[in-house]
Amino acid sequence: MRGRLRMGLVAALVAGTLAGPGVGAAQAAAPKPPTLPAMSAATLVERYTANQRAIAEAAGLARDTGHAGRADHLARMADPARTFLAFDGRAGRVRAVEVLGDLAGADRIAVLVPGSDSDLDHFDTRGDKPYSTPAGGARALYDEIRAQDPSARVAVIAWLGYSPPHTISLDVLTTGRADDGARELRRFVAGLYAVAPAAQLSLLCHSYGSVVCGRVVSRIDVADLAVFGSPGLGVGDRDELGTGARVWAGRGGSDWIDLVPNVRIPFFDTTVGFGADPTADGFGAREFAAGGGGHSDYLRPGGPALHNLALIARGRATEVTHA
Repeated sequence: MRGRLRMGLVAALVAGTLAGPGVGAAQAAAPKPPTLPAMSAATLVERYTANQRAIAEAAGLARDTGHAGRADHLARMADPARTFLAFDGRAGRVRAVEVLGDLAGADRIAVLVPGSDSDLDHFDTRGDKPYSTPAGGARALYDEIRAQDPSARVAVIAWLGYSPPHTISLDVLTTGRADDGARELRRFVAGLYAVAPAAQLSLLCHSYGSVVCGRVVSRIDVADLAVFGSPGLGVGDRDELGTGARVWAGRGGSDWIDLVPNVRIPFFDTTVGFGADPTADGFGAREFAAGGGGHSDYLRPGGPALHNLALIARGRATEVTHA
């Protein structure tokens, strides 16, 4: 029965894609992003200021062109208390990378890589689950780290540095968007090490974001890779990732991702599916307790998944509780 449900889900996704256009509202017009200096500790304030100005300009343009909802979201992002390393609101080129904490002074840096349906309109607002958004999840993680250890020198980054696919689309079943994201993430991590060369990096990757991380982890210096709600990392087991990082995996008891087949099937000029389940015994990852929540609940405040992801971000591997 479970096998039929899984194959039915794939069929529905493909049929939905081939039958019509992808889901998602048209992007509002936006100004060109600012010209930014190369990332370094000395240029952080300049980058933060330029991106804040660009976000405010994008909010004004969105309001002037009748995109009131987008304007409200951008106005919240333009809060002077927030700090952005990158921003681009143009259609097809959306980027938003927010920092929480002292990046230049961090001993540990945690980069949250989001999955499908992440965009500017849902960067920090999504119904009654703000923690399920890139920025809201980063805030929940940062607050949990501070609650565990107020003196922890950890910075958290909400990295919407690529264009995630829509959930109901063929893109979400293939690695095309992940390949693009992996290239962007590799460049971004190089910039992080220019800012904080002695810091240790953790990649915390949700859903399709774990496919991105699986494509790049062998080419960057990372201490911990944690995936949650993952459809697979595009490999058969942990060894195929080609990394010396600690590899963690968690899945909530009510996560629908369990219905997605863990396969890799040739499909025209691409491949459908992402290989083995990273929470399976034979994969070789360290499974952390993720509770009984659903696909969007991993960063819910008070939950076991958030508690463990904060420990992983802090490098406290021996304190992580296991499923």
